[in-house]
Amino acid sequence: MVIEQLSVFVENKPGTLFEVLNDLAQKNINIRAMSLADTADFGILRIIVNNPEEVEADLKNSGFAVKSTKVLACRVADVPGGLGKIVEVLAQKNINLEYLYGCASSPDNEAKIILKVDQIAEAEQALQCCLADEKKDLF
Repeated sequence: MVIEQLSVFVENKPGTLFEVLNDLAQKNINIRAMSLADTADFGILRIIVNNPEEVEADLKNSGFAVKSTKVLACRVADVPGGLGKIVEVLAQKNINLEYLYGCASSPDNEAKIILKVDQIAEAEQALQCCLADEKKDLF
């Protein structure tokens, strides 16, 4: 399933991440998945939330630099080699995987991942077998 991910650019100094998380908590926003990557000067907080358009506007109004990106939410068998099968399908279709991160696991022997790819429609079609769908909530 194609979903919206928000990338929040945060200065790499103590307390900045707390400012973002506190801002979201004050607005009763629940983070469903997240990843944080850093460089010397700033970090990129990637988050999946239930209402990305509203959250993007709220964070911008609070002074944060935010970018919205389409990503894929995918189910992966929680077994050795499960992720490898997903990556293999993308490689066979010549789809570049720019980054991925995991999120909440579940008791049904599935892990969940968020994928950023260069050809989202083609990846979505190639991975139909494991994409999250509306009938079975990803989170």
